[in-house]
Amino acid sequence: MTNAAPGPAVAIIGTGAMGSGIAQVAAQAGCSVHLVDALPGAAAAARDRLAATLDRLAGKGRISREDADAATARLTVTETVADLPPCALVIEAIREDLADKRAIFAALAERQPADTLLASNTSSLDVSAIADGIAHPGRVLGLHFFNPPPLMRLVEVVHGDRTDDAVLERATELMRAWGKTPVRCTSTPGFIVNRVARPFYGEAQRMVEAGVADPATIDYALRELAGFRMGPLELTDLIGQDVNLAVGTSVWEQTGRDERYAPTDYQRRLVRDGHLGRKSGRGVFTYDDTGRPQGVVPDEDLARRLVAGPVVTNPVARTLAMLVNEAVDLVARGEASAEDVDTAMRLGTNYPRGPLEWGAEIGLDVVAAQLAELDAAFPGGRYRPSPALASAGTGTTGPAERLDGAEGPEGADLAHVRRMWADDRASAGLGMELVHLDLDRARVRLTVGEAMVNGHEIAHGGFIFTLADSAFALACNSRGRLTVAAGADITFVAAARLGDVLVAEATQRTAYGRSGLTDVTVTRESDGAVIAEFRGRSRSLVSKEK
Repeated sequence: MTNAAPGPAVAIIGTGAMGSGIAQVAAQAGCSVHLVDALPGAAAAARDRLAATLDRLAGKGRISREDADAATARLTVTETVADLPPCALVIEAIREDLADKRAIFAALAERQPADTLLASNTSSLDVSAIADGIAHPGRVLGLHFFNPPPLMRLVEVVHGDRTDDAVLERATELMRAWGKTPVRCTSTPGFIVNRVARPFYGEAQRMVEAGVADPATIDYALRELAGFRMGPLELTDLIGQDVNLAVGTSVWEQTGRDERYAPTDYQRRLVRDGHLGRKSGRGVFTYDDTGRPQGVVPDEDLARRLVAGPVVTNPVARTLAMLVNEAVDLVARGEASAEDVDTAMRLGTNYPRGPLEWGAEIGLDVVAAQLAELDAAFPGGRYRPSPALASAGTGTTGPAERLDGAEGPEGADLAHVRRMWADDRASAGLGMELVHLDLDRARVRLTVGEAMVNGHEIAHGGFIFTLADSAFALACNSRGRLTVAAGADITFVAAARLGDVLVAEATQRTAYGRSGLTDVTVTRESDGAVIAEFRGRSRSLVSKEK
């Protein structure tokens, strides 16, 4: 891509593979690019590598010699964040460590103009947490590129709780100007691609572990019979079992250890034993010195029999049902549009179709029935259908109607919950604060005061229960359902003390008919320590869904 006119100044913090790739994209798009890295000499080395890459592209005729030289000339090494000139955009691409990222963003916020876009290339951390406490948090967002950035078209434009709409628009248009395809989503765990894709890996690993078929046969079924570019087991070997496990574990932890995203013991053993995939010579498969798998012979007849059989042993149907369910759930929660989810999965994972396209073809009622069959065979919550998908399976309307993205999380469904909170005198009397409200989710904060502790300055369990119960009530009433508690269980994990700020995070896991199940985790805000785990059961008295 060429751009004769000088582009805006851009800074890239961190010059590893991702940072360098993003820098190349920006430089080829005409931007002046400042490279910064905390490791002495790393930014200069990255500039030299990029110059060599651009030279090779010119030598192969991929770009003109003039464009290669111009892009190289736009790359500048800058020693520290403090040395950066005013920039239109700064992209942080360092390791996935929240404390390190916060420190960088705090320094950037002090030195860059108030209208500078501050973006993180994080693939797993909460954008809202990165922005917490810095000046002008509305300009902080996520720009999640995919590896390798010069070749992958997709960029997830991620907005936190306080990201300004104007910032999203500017970032989205800039990504288009760089030749990318931007999709938008909230700062939900895993964003779009890493969230929706989890079942593609997990179902294959579970079927191998259960002895349904060997890895080569499972891969054959999904690659040759379902049309995926690679089988999930060979793909995790390519990605790196350790890398794939880390991403999956991050999503699992951020969703309150939801069983739907639980890593498998199969993959944990691979990582424990050092079988990391192609880079270590052995993963699910064994590789020769050229990186080719050895002794991989699928049982093609078995693969076809499995695909023609019941869903519990059918790798195509089982995987597709889970992918559709994840996509439906993401859209129904208002975390991304249906169009953006399908676009993200086609471009970010090279799926032959978007999961919502698959769902429309298969039929959401069929998918709901398949999940019900899986849930009966493997109880525990992994295969529970999204409430939106469940309504399709029962013939009712409601959340599934929102798959066109016409009604977002700030629609009418939440207005009555906000009124309910405003009228909650008991919660207000304890000083509780509503931090976040969304479909099926709520976050409530409480500071432990003098009246809440015993003689040892340890909080009474009743107050912690009340905090969790308040978040539970908000989450299970968020879909226009007038509900009451049908029961609750709480486990106290650690002590809370005078002055601790506690946060109750509630997520409605299921809402079948008139019954619902909501999980609440109470943590200490200062260090994230879990104080209590609460599970509430609700019963709907009146439903607004017709």
